[in-house]
Amino acid sequence: MNSQWRELLPQAAAASSSDPDARAAQFAALQSGSFAALAHDTGLIAVTGADAASFLHGQLTNDVEHLKPTQARLTGYCSAKGRLLATFLMWRDATPDATIYLAGAADVQAAVQKRLSMFVLRAKAKLTDATATHVLIQVGGPAAENVLLQTFATLPAAPLAAVQGTLGDAPTSLIRLPDAGTARSLPRYLWSVPVAQAAQVWAALQAAPGLVVVDPALTAWLDVHSGVADVVTATQEQFVPQMVNWEVVGGVSFRKGCYPGQEVVARSQYRGVIKRRLHLAHVADGGPVPIPAQELVEVSDPDQPCGMVVQAAAAPGGGYDVLVELKLAAREADDVRLGTAEGPALQFLAMPYEIFDPTETPAASASAAS
Repeated sequence: MNSQWRELLPQAAAASSSDPDARAAQFAALQSGSFAALAHDTGLIAVTGADAASFLHGQLTNDVEHLKPTQARLTGYCSAKGRLLATFLMWRDATPDATIYLAGAADVQAAVQKRLSMFVLRAKAKLTDATATHVLIQVGGPAAENVLLQTFATLPAAPLAAVQGTLGDAPTSLIRLPDAGTARSLPRYLWSVPVAQAAQVWAALQAAPGLVVVDPALTAWLDVHSGVADVVTATQEQFVPQMVNWEVVGGVSFRKGCYPGQEVVARSQYRGVIKRRLHLAHVADGGPVPIPAQELVEVSDPDQPCGMVVQAAAAPGGGYDVLVELKLAAREADDVRLGTAEGPALQFLAMPYEIFDPTETPAASASAAS
C-alpha cells in the first residue's frame, strides 16, 4: 500500500482481515455488498504538457491521442523485445491541460516513470509521481454509490467508462473497473481523490450505512477474478502482451503507430501461433503460498516449467485464487502443480471473458478502441 496514503488516512489502514468474522464480513461486502478500500499496491503517474498524449502514444501499447475524459483504457509499456515492463489503467481528466494518469503496480512505478522520462527529450511532456497529490480508493455497492453521487452527476455505465467531477476546486475522476466475473455481481469503481479532500471523502464512506471498510489485501481477489493482469517487478519482461491476454481485454491497439516492441507484438498476432495464455485457477491451502513469478510444472514433465504465477489473492473459502500464464498444452492436460510435481494442484476456473482475436473481429476491435 502507498505509505503516503496510509499516513494520510490511518483509519483506512486499520481494516484487518485477521479476525475470521471480520474477514467473512469483508468478503461478503466484496462479493455482493458495499465496500471501500485504499487501492492495493497501486502507484500513480501523472503526465502533463502540450505533448503528453502524443508522447505516450508513441510509448504505450494502446491509443492515447484519442483518449477522452469519458473513457479509461488499459495499456502496457514494453521493452524493445516486446516484453511488458508495466501494465496500466489510463485515463485523462477534464482540466484545460488534460492531465493523463497511469495507474499500475506500485513496485514498478518509480523505475518505469524514470525510464519513460528518459525518452521525453524535446517533447513538451512531464511525468510526476501523482501518489503525492491523489489517493486511489476502490469502492462498490449501493452505499458507496450514494456517496459517489454527492460528487458525480452520474456514474460510469460500463466497464472502463469514466466520469469527471470536482471536490472543492480540485478535479476528481471516477473509473468503472473491469467486472470481476461471478466473484461480484455489482459494479466496482476506482476513485481518484485529491489529497486535500481525501480525509473528507474517507469519512463520508465510513459513515455510509451498510458500507464495509475492507482490508486492501482482500480487494486483490476481485482484481484476480477480473482476468486483467498486473505486471510487478518479479514479472517484468516475462510476457509478450498476448501471453497475458492483454489484447483480449483491450490493452493493445493494432491500428496505432509504433511503440517500443510493436513489431514483436504485431508479429505475434499476425504471423505467430500464441501458445501461452492467462488462466484463472484455485490453489488449496497446505502448500506454499503462491506469489508472482513462482514457477508451475506439469506432472508429466516436472523438470521443465510450463508457466508462472502472475497474480495471487486469498480466496473467501480458504486457499488462493491465482492468475497464471501457462502453455496451452499444459492447460489441456490439466495436471499442473505449484512449484514442483509434489506441490498443490491448480484447479482451473472459468475466465470472465472469451478469448478472441481483435484483429479478426471488427465489432470487438472497434469496441476495444472506442
